[in-house]
Amino acid sequence: MQRDKKIGFIGLGNVGAKLAGSLIRNKLDVTVRDLDKAAAAPLLAAGAKWADSPKALAEACDIIITCLPSPAISAAVLESEDGVLAGFEAAGPDAGKIWAEMSTTDETEIHRLGAKVRAAGGRSLDCPVSGGCHRAATGNIAIFAGCERDVFDEMLPYLTVMGRRILHTGPLGSATVLKVVTNYLATANLVSVAEALSTCAASGMDLNTSFEAIKISSGNSFVHETESQVILNGSRDINFTMDLVLKDVSLFADVAERAGLSLELAPMLVDIFKDGIAKYGPRELSPNIIKRIEEPAGLDVRASGFPPEMLDDEPEEPGYEVVPPR
Repeated sequence: MQRDKKIGFIGLGNVGAKLAGSLIRNKLDVTVRDLDKAAAAPLLAAGAKWADSPKALAEACDIIITCLPSPAISAAVLESEDGVLAGFEAAGPDAGKIWAEMSTTDETEIHRLGAKVRAAGGRSLDCPVSGGCHRAATGNIAIFAGCERDVFDEMLPYLTVMGRRILHTGPLGSATVLKVVTNYLATANLVSVAEALSTCAASGMDLNTSFEAIKISSGNSFVHETESQVILNGSRDINFTMDLVLKDVSLFADVAERAGLSLELAPMLVDIFKDGIAKYGPRELSPNIIKRIEEPAGLDVRASGFPPEMLDDEPEEPGYEVVPPR
């Protein structure tokens, strides 16, 4: 695949820095931007260029990727006086620029900002990732992409550098809906795993054996295989915090409400993480939601032999499009 476009990457947090790192590691032309220039230091040392503003980055690059903590921050990066849209307008409608939103955001915001990008002469896709920071680091994460097919085909050579399994989900906004759906499911898994492991501990079960029993059973899940390990280690570190979980579950609840659904479990998860934030703070690591069970019961749900963080032990492989059965 030909990969000769200049890439601009805005947002170098836990996920963004790893995705940008995959692009740089694979020798693409990458310019980066973050409010904290120190966050860019390893990427600059690896060969990335620096932009002094989102506008300057958008003028210099063909594909502008944003990976930011909230819809409000994405909107500010695009719409500010020195934002991405200003760069698109300065470049003109014939520049053929693409905005790729990799943040976990709101479907209505994707459509609103996508319309502004189109008015400025650009094209858009929402392409959030799923699979954990450890897979973002190795380029083995999954990527959903919502956009017109011609935009997907143009972006696929770059998406397959950052991720392994790439799914075209349909029109703009569809990837964002599926991303919040999968994050909602992961949250439900996390809460149920916390309850299951706590119940095993309170019942006197060996937690190493309990982990394996769940892993080889119908109760297994991706969340159990990953987050249960850092829960049992005690580090509780998956590079994800309670405020981000609350944002994601709330976005899912908004999607369901717009669809006219009255759900039962989603509001409970919202309340659970609101309580977790009230007790432990918004930046508490999300697996520490188990402390809401541990502390009142006097439990310490830990066991030896588990890692403090998740690392992807699979080799980096070329990405490919996942084609759904029809």
